Amino acid sequence: MSMGGTPPQLYDQAKDGVADIVWTLPGYTANRFPTVEAFELPFMMTNPEATSRALWEYTQLHSKAEFKDVHPILFHVHGPGVFHMREKQIKTLADFKGLKVRAPTRMTNKMIGALGATPVGMPVPQVPEALNKGVIDGTVIPWEVVPAIKVHELVKFHSVTDPKTTAFYTAVFIFAMNKAKYNALPPDLKKVIDANSGADASAWAGKVFGEADAPGRKMAENRKNTIYTIPASSWRTGRRRPSRCRSSGSRRSTAATCPGSSWWRARSP
Repeated sequence: MSMGGTPPQLYDQAKDGVADIVWTLPGYTANRFPTVEAFELPFMMTNPEATSRALWEYTQLHSKAEFKDVHPILFHVHGPGVFHMREKQIKTLADFKGLKVRAPTRMTNKMIGALGATPVGMPVPQVPEALNKGVIDGTVIPWEVVPAIKVHELVKFHSVTDPKTTAFYTAVFIFAMNKAKYNALPPDLKKVIDANSGADASAWAGKVFGEADAPGRKMAENRKNTIYTIPASSWRTGRRRPSRCRSSGSRRSTAATCPGSSWWRARSP
């Protein structure tokens, strides 16, 4: 980060005017943005483009108070999360037991813990060193991140969810501008920002991230790493409401106040 600080501080850099515009994960600061965690519940996302559009529409209904200190330009998610493991292939739920697995957000950490692994929260830039030193046994990231941090060179095994079903997880991103900087813009420049904000911009970002998965997977294939597709049937016991909102520890995350709870009930088998 050329402007200093750490990834979890990016949101505040935009809020405080240290940076004019930031791109970051709200989930890097646990409990601060609980409404958007509805989109980080396991087994919710199928298509990052459609999900990103829905995410923007959702934030306009439920999340304005949480992001009132910045000017959001777009929200988006990435493609399906993938398990990348150093020495052990993940094929069944039993394979998680005893492993230390990096995850990006509170919801993903909770799910990994429920599966029997030890969740380790850390931003993406710390992952390569943690893998190289054996601090973690593996990580969950989408394929599109693989080339940037060369995960395919640090692990031997990759496990993906069946593409015909919902993804194990995704993470929420925000592209946001300092509110004072936005308000100080002349009308013609505000119009440019506004024309490239909102639902369409969010969907575009999700589409770009989804399309970026293929090159990352290809790098793992070229290295002759093992890629395994976890059958949908293997997740049945793991899908027993693992992301139950009321267990999150936040006083706002109850069945009555968490907007994601009704979604989960509707989608659960």
